[in-house]
Amino acid sequence: MMLHRHLCCAFSLECKRKPALHQVSFTISLHKVDNTTVMIKLKPGLLPSCRIRMKNVFRSELKITPGENVTFTFTCSTPEKYFIMEIQKNIDCVSGLCPFGDVHLYPLGLPRLNRTYSWDVKASTKAGLELKFSTSWLRQIEPGETCPDSVSYNISSCIDKAMVNIGTFCRNGSVSRIKLLGGVFMSLHLPWHLPLTTSGFNIANRSSIKRLCIIESILKRESSITLMSPNYPLGFPEDELMTWQFVIPSNMRASVFFHNYSLSNCERKEERVEYYIPGSPSNPEVFKLSDSQPANIAGSFNMSLQGCDQDAQNPGILRLLFQVVVQHPQVDENVTHLVDLSKEKNVTMTIHLEGWPSHVPLMSEPICLICKDPRTCDRVLTLTSGAIYRISFLCKDLSRLRITAEKGIGCMDIRLCQRKIYSLSVPKAITRLPIRLYKFIWKLLATDMINVEITSPSLKLQQDVPEQRCNTNYSYSIISATPEKKLNLGVFCPGGSIEKIQMRNNITISLKTFGKGFINESIPQDLKMSFVPHIKDECTFTVSPNPKAEVYLQTPWPYGLPPYVSISWFIVVPSQQTARLAFSTDRMGIACETGRAFVNIKEETLGAEEIVRREDELLPQPRNMHHNFWVNVSNCKPVDKTQLTLQFWVTFADKQIDLGIILGVVAGAGVLTVIGLTVYCIKKKKKKTQNPMVGVYNANVNTQMPGKKGLLGKGRQNNESHVYAVIDDAVVYGHLLKESNGSVAPEVDVYRPFDGPIGSLPPSPPPFSFRKDIKHSSNTKEEPSPLMDTDQDTYTFAHHKSGQSEDNGDGNKKGKGDTSVPLMENKEQSEDNGDGNKKDKGDTRVPLMENKERHVCSS
Repeated sequence: MMLHRHLCCAFSLECKRKPALHQVSFTISLHKVDNTTVMIKLKPGLLPSCRIRMKNVFRSELKITPGENVTFTFTCSTPEKYFIMEIQKNIDCVSGLCPFGDVHLYPLGLPRLNRTYSWDVKASTKAGLELKFSTSWLRQIEPGETCPDSVSYNISSCIDKAMVNIGTFCRNGSVSRIKLLGGVFMSLHLPWHLPLTTSGFNIANRSSIKRLCIIESILKRESSITLMSPNYPLGFPEDELMTWQFVIPSNMRASVFFHNYSLSNCERKEERVEYYIPGSPSNPEVFKLSDSQPANIAGSFNMSLQGCDQDAQNPGILRLLFQVVVQHPQVDENVTHLVDLSKEKNVTMTIHLEGWPSHVPLMSEPICLICKDPRTCDRVLTLTSGAIYRISFLCKDLSRLRITAEKGIGCMDIRLCQRKIYSLSVPKAITRLPIRLYKFIWKLLATDMINVEITSPSLKLQQDVPEQRCNTNYSYSIISATPEKKLNLGVFCPGGSIEKIQMRNNITISLKTFGKGFINESIPQDLKMSFVPHIKDECTFTVSPNPKAEVYLQTPWPYGLPPYVSISWFIVVPSQQTARLAFSTDRMGIACETGRAFVNIKEETLGAEEIVRREDELLPQPRNMHHNFWVNVSNCKPVDKTQLTLQFWVTFADKQIDLGIILGVVAGAGVLTVIGLTVYCIKKKKKKTQNPMVGVYNANVNTQMPGKKGLLGKGRQNNESHVYAVIDDAVVYGHLLKESNGSVAPEVDVYRPFDGPIGSLPPSPPPFSFRKDIKHSSNTKEEPSPLMDTDQDTYTFAHHKSGQSEDNGDGNKKGKGDTSVPLMENKEQSEDNGDGNKKDKGDTRVPLMENKERHVCSS
């Protein structure tokens, strides 16, 4: 006993842990006439932690042949973790009698291990064998798929000594019988915990079937099954023929769908599918694998797959995976719907199940079919423009169906399409169907110098932002795809203030619906499009709000403004209204890696001040706008791919008439009269020498009403309405000084990013060479003088075209090379600039503003 224990512990770790464990003994006795062999062996990849003990001999595997009687035990209590068992039975139906009838699991009393029963049946090719399954029947599965109860059948056939895998099957399906030509190799895989005593099938001998196999499938109720060609996903045998027989009640309808197939390279014949449908006038009906297969078949039918003679050098692979769906006849299967697309151009519409193509319905789900004719049906139907269709639906619930459509509009020559206005509305042929329109896409294509203008004159558009969400049944998504730049504007819906959107060439507009109700005859559509010449920015909005509205506008949301992209808004202010402009944040919220980001604001009126802010500056405080105005946002290349998202809103109020303003206007008119007289006098004298210095009174302030002290909050003694600034009158009256011979013609260069007629173009950011810091020339190493710390400065540069030396007003002559005239000249040519350094005559930099009085004058 001690010796046996030591031997046990030498081969088993469990024996060391449990030396007193009682071992269960098994006895297997095989009759020689049964021609059965039993093999017990370790699972692949496991160490021999558990052994088989037979007569004090320990081994890792055990083979029991016909006629042997063997008793053994395991050295562990859980042998199912380590061992598997194979039971193989050879049946000779060529030289002996076949054991027709039910096939039993033999022998009995086997250990509870994962086991595989195999039956190798040899038969003549002139006498086919039939495997008939019990009432649970079988369901074919794809390679790699497992059965829920871990019970699976694998069926193969022998042809010319080559093994052909008919398929792998689980229990509880529709496959009732399989007829095979020649021999059969059948295997049944059972888990260790399932005490199954019957194989679930029987063998019968039949006459030759003259084909590889016949698979019979019985479908008694609404269901869906999947079947595969032999050897799937490998190739179907060359020049072979096989058949599927489908037994279906006469009151049911069946449809066939090919989901995955490939073709081999044929030298002779042609690969095809043949249908035998009772009652058909053209049996067999022949189809290519690429064709739409028959649908809405009444009752039982056969389907056969025929191979071809393959190219020996490059045979290719013939394989097929298909689905058969059986369902009751639909209530409205005889109801047809007219879809007239004969007058449409470049329109494609697809009717499909909800969630297509990302969601593919399960095979077990009841399906909805769309039919172009009674026998051509599918889950997806695509119709193109230029034709008239009559379609029907085999579907109990039409709410599961959706329509996705697309229309292309292009312009390659602006001369041919500039005056055309295209209506972006859904064709009535689509809206009249009892199917919900899920999405309609317009693809607008144009060349580089042609842009797209989108308008909504009556309904107008609203941008969908968190503060102002769309609550309509449909919305528009607008995306621009210019070369190297994709600008996703976001979502818009009708009922807002955006009257017009102009964008660069290629645009995609997607109308998407929400809820059950969408567009029908009672809901108008008001989106139009035209092609226009090249615009300045990537996108420009024209906003015409309701006077009582509060309008929220934002850079593309939630996607942000791409790098180096400029976008503008032109806001229309009613004549009797004042607009209040405010930003939602005090900064842009980005840091630039290269370039600068700008916000430009300017009213559409002569002499209007332009407000410019960079990304590193505070955005303007809320301000009143009395005229139509522009807001422009230009992006740089942000650090860390940060999105530039900027939001502002506009509210309106009635204009208030101020008596002080009226008096200010009258006083201003008086000052202009004095200036006019002065100009007249100057023109009379026709000076030919350099103009003397003149004083200009700053009248750009509110004037108090006579006798009403304290109307203005700032008294004369502490405001700056009395301050004068000395300006060279060649700058002020230069346009009046031109002699008949053109001897004096000053040129005034004013920074004016609004080019073109006022209101025709949006404001642009300052050029990168111009910043609020004066950029000194490359021939000097001195630092530029700082500007005033205000953002409402007007930057003006004046130049004399004449290259002659002339007096500059202080007794010094300027050489021909110095053509600059400072806006505000110093009394001396060289004086202290405030930082302890003297400016000499060679310093050509022009200080724009250098003291408080001059700042007041220039503003």
